[in-house]
Amino acid sequence: MSYTVVNLKDVEDMAPKFGLSPNIEARFAKKSLELENQGVSYFRIAPGFRQPFGHRHGPQEEVYVVVSGSVRMKLEDEIVELRSWDAIRVPGSVTRCYEGGPNGAELIVVGAPLEEASAAELLKDWWQQD
Repeated sequence: MSYTVVNLKDVEDMAPKFGLSPNIEARFAKKSLELENQGVSYFRIAPGFRQPFGHRHGPQEEVYVVVSGSVRMKLEDEIVELRSWDAIRVPGSVTRCYEGGPNGAELIVVGAPLEEASAAELLKDWWQQD
């Protein structure tokens, strides 16, 4: 039997490289966990901070699990309110963006299948208005 154990908080925080720190912490554990067919990530988002871009993934769907706090997600033209331990599946073709609730939030995101074609398409300033 083969397995890999990784503490998600030990995975490199990529947010500083994209100018998103300190409002977002983004730890992508695909390589650390030696994943072949899916991805898993940890995000922390500051209270009231809105992700500065929307994104979509083509064929790759994602499941977002709110571990703590609350999140507002914009999915195309709809706003969804999520609280601790809510999970939401988002099809890859749906443009999405999120913002932290009054106390911020921690999220675990799982996506599959992982293919080169499922790389994120980023849409800068996608969620400008409510």
